[in-house]
Amino acid sequence: METCLHAAFVSQLEPKNVKEALTDNCWIEAMQDELSQFPKLHVWDLVDLPRGVQPIGTRWVFKCKTDDHHVVVKNKARLEAIRLFLAYASYVGFKVYQFDLKSAFLYGKVHEEVYVTQPPGFEDLHNINKVYKLDKALYGLHQAPPAWYETLSKHLLSNGLDRGQIDSTLFIRKAGGDILLVQVYVDDIIFGSTNEEMCREFEQVMKSKFEMSNIGELSFFLGLQVSQREDGIYLHQTKYVQDILSKYKMNDSSTYGTPIPVNHGLHADRDGKDVDCKLYRGMIGSLMYLTASRPDIMFAVYLCSRFQSQPKESHMIAVKRIFRYLKGKPRLGIWYSKQQSFDFKAYTDSDYGGCNLDRKSTSGGCQFLGDRLVSWQCKKQSTVSVSTCEAKYIATASGYSQILWIQQQLRDYDLNFTGTPLFIDNNATISITNNLVKHSKTKHIEIRHHFIHDCAEKHLIELVKVHTDDNLADLFTKAFDRSRFEHLVNLIGMFNPE
Repeated sequence: METCLHAAFVSQLEPKNVKEALTDNCWIEAMQDELSQFPKLHVWDLVDLPRGVQPIGTRWVFKCKTDDHHVVVKNKARLEAIRLFLAYASYVGFKVYQFDLKSAFLYGKVHEEVYVTQPPGFEDLHNINKVYKLDKALYGLHQAPPAWYETLSKHLLSNGLDRGQIDSTLFIRKAGGDILLVQVYVDDIIFGSTNEEMCREFEQVMKSKFEMSNIGELSFFLGLQVSQREDGIYLHQTKYVQDILSKYKMNDSSTYGTPIPVNHGLHADRDGKDVDCKLYRGMIGSLMYLTASRPDIMFAVYLCSRFQSQPKESHMIAVKRIFRYLKGKPRLGIWYSKQQSFDFKAYTDSDYGGCNLDRKSTSGGCQFLGDRLVSWQCKKQSTVSVSTCEAKYIATASGYSQILWIQQQLRDYDLNFTGTPLFIDNNATISITNNLVKHSKTKHIEIRHHFIHDCAEKHLIELVKVHTDDNLADLFTKAFDRSRFEHLVNLIGMFNPE
């Protein structure tokens, strides 16, 4: 059983245990602040342990308040859903606000008998043999996430909000021609409305039940820095880029214009010099987290991630090149303009047998609302394709899946997109999709990919031929020279304020 702390104080120390924490006044204050919530919320009662019952051990978990991605919970929004929310806000033109809930999980009621030991360092010396019986959930208890979500959703539903039919973490309230949107990610909540009065009313609804902090305009969320401007919204991770450059001692390195060279030649390199696996995996993990706002490094990062089991010196050189590219463009981010349409369109592409390990192809795709990039993918295919057409067809099926998900999500916004254009640079794939009967040679392709034919017949999606030079999904399937690379980065709507 864990009692989880987020230090919002000035301490830079992240202690490894209670003994270390009790030497730092800031962490002592944080622990006392956490425990002070317990009596107010009636979290637990000190009782004698019933015979035959084994209590759950309680331990402190120390986390600095930088991001909340360590919390695992089912009812939380996908990152793409957050970008959809922000893209819609930029289109409609309303401000987005945020607040954190103090000790959110403590509001969730436990419906089972759960006993926990007294937290180390804060035992009741007069009742040292007693244990706590939980009435509310704690971090680490498997009942905690659903209990918290149940409490929150009941409160919102009882106060006039409706839950999204597709996204259960999205809550909506409509009044006349105005709309209030609320997106939940564990204990972080963002909201916005076309009517500022509805935002103030929602704030009062939350304050009537929960203790909140950090109420204000959205500026930092799930590691993303959000800059709301008069002409649009700018998403970036500049601070995180600087942090990882410092962490891996790349601040003084030279810069590159692209994250990976055209003829990179990356392969298993069995005879190459071994490097520190832990260091390599740590660098890859840091870069993968950065792809939340940096689609420009997506292909390079996922290519290098294929060698994590036995990284060699050649692979480390490739990873460090990505860092050197980031050093040259630390502030590059995604731009959502207010002066654009909101038409839904997508691009898909693949290479052919590009993986030197097993000759599998890589699927790539990206989806836009107007010119706002809201989602992108880069993934190695699960089977070896025997032709370019097959590789493109499988990539198209993957792109269809993401389009259908976004179409469903947008229905909660009262936006119904059918006939979404999916741009592809392969005529054979379009022909197969429109008429499977004429292409008996496609029988070897896994049947699960053929659902795209059904989608096309229902006019949910329309395949559109585009010239290879104009296929924006190219960025997620292969490496380019600097001029072509920068051209694609500009076309997908990335923005550098410098």
